Amino acid sequence: MLTKSDKSKLRSTIFRHLDGIAVATSAFTLHKKGVLEHILEKKQVYLKDLTRQFEANEGYLNVALRVLCSQGWLEQQLDNKTNTTIYNTNKNSETAFNQIHLYEDVVNLLKYSDRFANEKMIGTDAFIVLERIFKKFEVNYGLDIADENSIDYQILKHIEGVIAGPIIVLLGVNGLFHKYFMDASFTAEEYHKDPESFKKILDYLSHLGWFNKKKNTYQFTDKGLFFAKRASAYGVTVSYIPTFLQLDELLFGNPLVLKTESPNDTEKHVHREMNVWGSGGAHTTYFKVIDEVIIDLFNRPIDEQPKGILDMGCGNGAFIEHIFNVIEKQTLRGKLLDDYPLFLVGADFNKAALRVTRANLIKADIWAKVIWGDIGRPDLLANDLKEDYNIELHDLLNVRTFLDHNRIWDAPKKDYDFISQSSGAYVYKGNRLNNNNVEASLLEHLTKWKPYVEKFGLLIIELHTINSKLTANNLGKTAATAYDATHGYSDQYILEVDVFRDTAKKAGLIPDDRHFAKFPDSELATVSINLLKGIH
Repeated sequence: MLTKSDKSKLRSTIFRHLDGIAVATSAFTLHKKGVLEHILEKKQVYLKDLTRQFEANEGYLNVALRVLCSQGWLEQQLDNKTNTTIYNTNKNSETAFNQIHLYEDVVNLLKYSDRFANEKMIGTDAFIVLERIFKKFEVNYGLDIADENSIDYQILKHIEGVIAGPIIVLLGVNGLFHKYFMDASFTAEEYHKDPESFKKILDYLSHLGWFNKKKNTYQFTDKGLFFAKRASAYGVTVSYIPTFLQLDELLFGNPLVLKTESPNDTEKHVHREMNVWGSGGAHTTYFKVIDEVIIDLFNRPIDEQPKGILDMGCGNGAFIEHIFNVIEKQTLRGKLLDDYPLFLVGADFNKAALRVTRANLIKADIWAKVIWGDIGRPDLLANDLKEDYNIELHDLLNVRTFLDHNRIWDAPKKDYDFISQSSGAYVYKGNRLNNNNVEASLLEHLTKWKPYVEKFGLLIIELHTINSKLTANNLGKTAATAYDATHGYSDQYILEVDVFRDTAKKAGLIPDDRHFAKFPDSELATVSINLLKGIH
């Protein structure tokens, strides 16, 4: 039986594994180009100078260097007033940078790991590569890992994460973590058509302490069960492997290599199905807070309730279905649906998502309208609702999950005199964005929504960054490094919790502190829930 201390340490391992996927790929790309050697030599470099010397795409180069700051290997000086970024070496830089070559095998392994998502299995060629890597891992790649605070330990955990992360996701999606296998011993033959090769995977996981092996049978240990039950925690970061595989191009070549012609084309930068699977595991935690807001609103006198709900960026319809079930079963409105039916709307920019939402809601026997909508044009959405359904957008509770940071970049139309408090690294098509403009863009974005959400509010779950120094001082306690990499390299704009809330206030949308939550509930928060309400 695992103790509380055991679980804390294993949770730390998950965070370090996620760090590894982001750090190994970023650091090795910089290492190959000679950027890290140059920084060691100069000790202090201006980002602009580094960009010129290595003919880099400044925005993505900035993301990569900030990733290394988050691991405590560099120090960033960011001056948003002058829009200047400087990177300095520190006491860890030389030791860390001299070990970056050790990432080569596992970075190259990702070319095979990326195929797991489509092929749903590990191919023979991947087993050959894995076997060679496993042998090096058995001797810890020659690293001294006795001190868990050492850079050697940090790097080995990174390597372990790049190996294990994609395997964990593959096995989770394919059912090895089904209760049948978790409760009893099993053989490689029961699971894979190439059992001899698959045994090597199971032996590797046994080496990590996940399985007890007796002859040719395997049984989960308590440690293994811990990871198996949290396999989805790896899903989002692993889903971005297509992006990590293109870092050479993103940093030093074509910054548009992963862009698609249309939002309805298959995405190149992420395995979306895997991404949704991975994010689904965490959503149940956030839904508990959302439920409190929904119950509060729909228990009010009927003339003080919203006429319904609009989920912008409805994805697969799961959030609408969840909210409907809460209203139906836990609120006053649920008892009055025959007389006061809910007007449910799922809106999305992606037509494929609309088809999935429509099918899922029909299957769930939930009546809803599913329409095209652009988060950047609430005016168009309002017009469509009025013309097609005679419903006012402001009469609905507007909700969305992890969407605003992923809107299409829209440069601010006005000049503002505030200086951004954000420490993040932001990019549009390879170009570094001024943090003042990122904050101003969010301000104008939320201002567009203000007329439509003043009445009942905007209920929003959002992702955030934290300061890289804070991340570096809390290794193994946050997924911030992975979030910064995946979202930075794919032109998404995650601001700190406080910066986001302050920007909402500037837009005239005041966060209701009764319905505010952040995860974790500390300075390391990377997710928040806010009910933003207009000033009357």
